[in-house]
Amino acid sequence: MDQTKRCLVTGVTGYIGGRLVPELLDQGYDIRVLSRDASRLQGRRWIDKVEVVEADVLKPETLPAALEDIDVAYYLIHSMTGNGDSDFHDRDMQAARNFGDAAKAQNVNRIIYLGGLGNPEDKLSQHLSSRQKTGETLRASGVPVTEFRAAVVVGSGSKSFEMVRYLTERVPMMICPSWVYSNVQPIAIRNVLQYLVLAVEKPETKNEIIEIGGSSVITYADMMRIYAQINGLKRILIPVPVLSPALSSHWVHWMTPIPASLARPLIEGLKNDVVVQSDKAQKLFPEIDPFSYKKAVELAIARTDTEEVETTWNDSLISSKGDERPVVLETKQGLNIERRIRKVNASQHVVFQTFTSLGGDKGWLTFEWAWKLRGIMDRLVGGVGFRRGRRHPQNLRVGDALDFWRVEAIKPDELLRLRAEMKVPGRAWLEFQAIQTGDQTKLVQTAYFAPKGLGGLFYWYGLYPFHSLIFSSMIDHIAEDAELSK
Repeated sequence: MDQTKRCLVTGVTGYIGGRLVPELLDQGYDIRVLSRDASRLQGRRWIDKVEVVEADVLKPETLPAALEDIDVAYYLIHSMTGNGDSDFHDRDMQAARNFGDAAKAQNVNRIIYLGGLGNPEDKLSQHLSSRQKTGETLRASGVPVTEFRAAVVVGSGSKSFEMVRYLTERVPMMICPSWVYSNVQPIAIRNVLQYLVLAVEKPETKNEIIEIGGSSVITYADMMRIYAQINGLKRILIPVPVLSPALSSHWVHWMTPIPASLARPLIEGLKNDVVVQSDKAQKLFPEIDPFSYKKAVELAIARTDTEEVETTWNDSLISSKGDERPVVLETKQGLNIERRIRKVNASQHVVFQTFTSLGGDKGWLTFEWAWKLRGIMDRLVGGVGFRRGRRHPQNLRVGDALDFWRVEAIKPDELLRLRAEMKVPGRAWLEFQAIQTGDQTKLVQTAYFAPKGLGGLFYWYGLYPFHSLIFSSMIDHIAEDAELSK
């Protein structure tokens, strides 16, 4: 590099953006990250090495400060259909238009964008079409754009990888609709990051659309077979002539942690073959040797097994109720509060470690059947359910999904606040505090519920006896577990 370039990265709470930042830092670039809510970046290992700017691509007045003195801006923002939302395409176009105009006004040299692979002459799904039109909208701003187009991204924690993993591991005999047999060219997350990083120093990629993929052209059925082979599983796939994307997405909804609202656009995007048609990537990036699908899966499994998962598909705000900003909790009329306190013969750190390790494979220490039943009930009404688990067995950070909760706030050795993402007639939180008092620690467990209408009140008081039993048992088990761990 002749001089250090300043890069802006958007979408840093998402799967790709969260992994791109440390790669760019390793190359010596000055990095600024854009986030609607800077508190969601707490716990990232790179947070002290970057400049953070709060801005919203749907609020153009917030963008000039984010794009000032930026050489290269990464646009890694897109919506997904879901939760009855039908205007995601219009929002995507408006967001791209706002960003492109602001980048032009601030004399940004280039925008690098990651879109979706697919032949534009085919009848693409609404989601894939929107991804490609986003690229067109960015180019219309007049700022040079490097647009990469990729199909299935394979990596530890990626949505596509998790869907294949859960379906293959949980279903020994699978009925497969036609989309399972469409051709696809999956690409390893490591290769995607290579392209995104190397493009900064390749001015010849300006105003280019570059299709990228791995070395394997296979079907989704092949992807499941290869995963099964790597893990020593025997699986039978039975083709069927009809099974709509809607029905398929509900099947995925029940068999994996991915809700139907997010599975459907992914499945609809597979009705067409999504294969690289151009050799432009090979000519512009001869130093990149794309991995095979088998190699990409082996790397993803190795990363998962060693618990080195930097980001996951459900980190992103769009995965559920992310448009809601964190709520300041107050004791006031209309907010129901249920608080319990225990004195624990363990250090503040040990108590904190105990309640921040809840969920996932460890569970919730009490009434596990009740937690699972609540997750099943949530799935029945289209909610996120209970299968999302957790990114890491011990470490949590703001924005992490935790079963059917979302980490809203965390203070080391002091506090953890979870916001409920299951469907409830109101808004709910569960908070834990560890307060050092001499040789003991005061453990404070608080459930908050802001009911919505009469239904919310019936929900709270109707379930209060069960919640009281479960939460009383939970705090006792947390205290006991902490004392045994000291």
